[in-house]
Amino acid sequence: MNLICIGLSVLSFKSDEQVNWLTFEELEIALTAEPKKVIINFYADWCVYCKKMEKSVYSKPDIIKQLNQSYYAVRFNVESMDTIRFGGKEFVNLNSGKKRTAFHQIPELLAGRENQEMELPATVVFDEQFNIIKRYYRYLSPKEMAALLK
Repeated sequence: MNLICIGLSVLSFKSDEQVNWLTFEELEIALTAEPKKVIINFYADWCVYCKKMEKSVYSKPDIIKQLNQSYYAVRFNVESMDTIRFGGKEFVNLNSGKKRTAFHQIPELLAGRENQEMELPATVVFDEQFNIIKRYYRYLSPKEMAALLK
């Protein structure tokens, strides 16, 4: 009986810690109050590697800790139909209904590349003044993400 109780307590022990994902509106307020580096994860529900990053990268305690301490983190679905107010402007999904992958203006602006299709997952890293430092257009392993965050 004690063995069962110990087994159940081990199974139920799980860190509730998770990445503190912000919306763009929350990000704008946070940056005004306290400038900090920013990381934005652009994803789509159909993207296999996006789901893999969510499960195997953004669930790692060391990555969660580093993101929450040193960065503002935003996670944004590229096919969102929401109107986003950020930087005194409104951004929408202009492509809705026009093509299969209807990308919102925000990912097109921040993660888009001239003369190239955007690839997912897309991770964009910004400095404290919201200037782009680096863009990644692929799955980043936990090891790569940990190195990027340092």
